[in-house]
Amino acid sequence: MPSALPDGDPAPQDGALPAAALTGLGSRPFGLYVHVPFCATRCGYCDFNTYTPGELGSSASPQSWLAGLRRELELGARVLGSPPAADTVFIGGGTPSLLGADGLATVLGAIRDTFGLAPGAEVTTESNPESTSPEFFAGILAAGYTRVSLGMQSAAPHVLQILDRTHTPGRARAAAKEARAAGFEHVNLDLIYGTPGERPQDLAESLDVVLDGGVDHVSAYALIVEEGTALARRISRGELANTDDDVLAERYEQVDQTLQRAGLTWYEVSNWATDDAARCRHNLGYWLGGDWWGAGPGAHSHVGGVRWWNVKHPSRYAALLAEGHSPAAGRETLTAADRDVERILLELRLVEGLPVDVLDPAGRAEARVAAADGLLDPASLDGGRCVLTDQGRLLADAVVRRLVP
Repeated sequence: MPSALPDGDPAPQDGALPAAALTGLGSRPFGLYVHVPFCATRCGYCDFNTYTPGELGSSASPQSWLAGLRRELELGARVLGSPPAADTVFIGGGTPSLLGADGLATVLGAIRDTFGLAPGAEVTTESNPESTSPEFFAGILAAGYTRVSLGMQSAAPHVLQILDRTHTPGRARAAAKEARAAGFEHVNLDLIYGTPGERPQDLAESLDVVLDGGVDHVSAYALIVEEGTALARRISRGELANTDDDVLAERYEQVDQTLQRAGLTWYEVSNWATDDAARCRHNLGYWLGGDWWGAGPGAHSHVGGVRWWNVKHPSRYAALLAEGHSPAAGRETLTAADRDVERILLELRLVEGLPVDVLDPAGRAEARVAAADGLLDPASLDGGRCVLTDQGRLLADAVVRRLVP
């Protein structure tokens, strides 16, 4: 959850949605996202809506957050009328594993009580390797979680230090193995590449650790230096040199080649999986224009072309819900043109690509130019889809800019 909320229109206090937004509800993928805003420490690169104990003081707590969460889930069930059971659940943060297995079981229980889970639902929680254990994984598996995403970022001590990550280099691999031993079939490790001072051999070591962990999914993201973070201040003072785009491209190719040789295939520009079953269904719901209710401080939601976002601070979030009000800070209704643009932005990143007929005539002409430039696959384009080439993945954002109206 980024720290800055967008501009938008006022949201009604009762959270009511236009009737048009509810049309077709249940015919599209439906997921629940829960934002846990608590962290033990703040990482220097992090721009998410998170709070350490010192930042919160006595104004909010996990207990008041949970009470607010229960109320928001009840509100969501009322607003949606007969809400579809959740196809996917994703508990993110922040550091959800700070809640412990019992706390995460309570969260999932509240979801079952309000929305329910569809048969075969995917239920994911993010976790910090340092706040997990074999008992933790056994507990959340018994509670009904089916997937774990571990924040590793790097195996190089000096890279972790620059990122202000507190886990020891070997803990992420151990946690991944513990999760698999507990019975989790689907385990993801997150990597960040392009940290100032990271060398090719550092990234190679991190990839070796990932593969040794036996995971079936890897997410790898280029470091983005966000304004207002401690890392941005260090770079602006000249203490660290930002990584240039050419190096980031080299690092991406290193990640892609290593993972593909090991049998993990890209299915979204920043995500690799061993097979279709290992893909993150919750994130696919985002990329394919599904519906989801985002619960928690700063969480974003989307239902039927209406998007809204909650107030950021946990104490304000809990207070609004205790008063019987929606915690939404603002919302917007997407036009048909807005939704087409977002579809281009998101679906083009997938290995299946984007249907050509989503593009307007100018976009289709640009797609032909992009294919001639080696950024889109000409054969796929002839078959009616825009599919990025390996070179196109490196320049995905630029390709999108060429295709949007």
